[in-house]
Amino acid sequence: MSHRYIPLTEQDKKEMLDTIGASSISELFGDVPKDILLNRELAIPDGEAETTLTKRLSRIASKNVTKETHSSFLGAGVYDHYAPAVVDAMISRSEFYTAYTPYQPEISQGELQAIFEFQTLICELTDMDIANSSMYDGITSIAEACILAFNQTRKNKIVVSKGLHYQALQVLKTYVKTREEFEVVEVDLDGTITDLEKLENAIDDDTAAVAVQYPNFYGSIEDLEKIHSFIEDKKALFIVYANPLALGLLTPPGSFGADIVVGDTQPFGIPAQFGGPHCGFFATTKKLMRKIPGRLVGQTEDGDGNRGFVLTLQAREQHIRRDKATSNICSNQALNALASSICMSALGKQGIYDISVQNFENANYAKAQFKEAGLEVSNGTSFNEFVVKFNKPVKDINDALLQQDIIGGFDLSEVSKDYENQMLVAVTELRTKDEIDTFVKIAGELNGSK
Repeated sequence: MSHRYIPLTEQDKKEMLDTIGASSISELFGDVPKDILLNRELAIPDGEAETTLTKRLSRIASKNVTKETHSSFLGAGVYDHYAPAVVDAMISRSEFYTAYTPYQPEISQGELQAIFEFQTLICELTDMDIANSSMYDGITSIAEACILAFNQTRKNKIVVSKGLHYQALQVLKTYVKTREEFEVVEVDLDGTITDLEKLENAIDDDTAAVAVQYPNFYGSIEDLEKIHSFIEDKKALFIVYANPLALGLLTPPGSFGADIVVGDTQPFGIPAQFGGPHCGFFATTKKLMRKIPGRLVGQTEDGDGNRGFVLTLQAREQHIRRDKATSNICSNQALNALASSICMSALGKQGIYDISVQNFENANYAKAQFKEAGLEVSNGTSFNEFVVKFNKPVKDINDALLQQDIIGGFDLSEVSKDYENQMLVAVTELRTKDEIDTFVKIAGELNGSK
């Protein structure tokens, strides 16, 4: 064979063409208009020897700026966290790596068990009754949660904090365009936390839900107990978009009366990998179980008394009438969910707590160092992110930091011009004291601080 990786021989092709009554490939596509057919060879260069190609691609790849070559202080939804080696080792097994949506679910006992374990871990972290699978990412999850609130309460207004991830707000606005009567009311911040007075004033009897982030996009920790008190007598749902790693240290939203807790398990075993793919989670109270989008795996016993798993709920458009579906999400993030499950299991309860504490301590150490260097930082209680104000554009600061092998924080002017010259800095458990000190020193010098 001239092309050993192409499965069809000339004889195979001839037999297939004879079967359908065509004399050639050209005749097979004869219905395609001639004027749209390409009448020249594709501009593809000649093949290159594997050894020289590998060397050339390695040289190109070595020019990349990565978290392996630089100290990274970039967060804003994608974080550089420790992932035990067992994560990649396990998910690389063929039975996991190639698993697809379980269309014949009860046959796929291994995949169903993996999803069930993921759901269980999420429930334990969030202190919620039920968790699902099949959410693309945290931002999709929060938008889906708001749609659930509209449908459940039959009210048309969602009150959201501007402390939500700015891309989550963008996606939510896209979602609500499906119905003219849907309304999203954004509540301003007081510094880097939600203005509680404005939030309370925005809530009325027409409010379907209140949505906040915990910790919020700017790294500050919202007062969930106080926020929940605003809606206790309003028959509105309480939605919390949470960082699951932070829940190793912070009181989980379920303990504050949250109705829906969503988020992204990227901090657990999922690398930054240019921003995706991620793994969203969606947890609710038992009351809302039948309104959950995606899939819900349950545990049962077979006729012989053996433990088994079943796809208990599939409230998506492929399984029920489209107009009755809770969501059009129809893919499956089981591989990333499995990665997160393995990571959480390997770390254990104590390990997750320890890493959460390291994030908190490292970030607040960096925060104190920036203050000492003469820069203004956000006042709220921070988990692993905080805002730093500079005297010049953050882009210029970050460009200069790159020359010093440092990936700086997120330029908040991308969110709003109100945040001109402000940087969102993420400090995880992987950042050493030397890296933090060097970052603060160089950033302070670039800023012209003391």
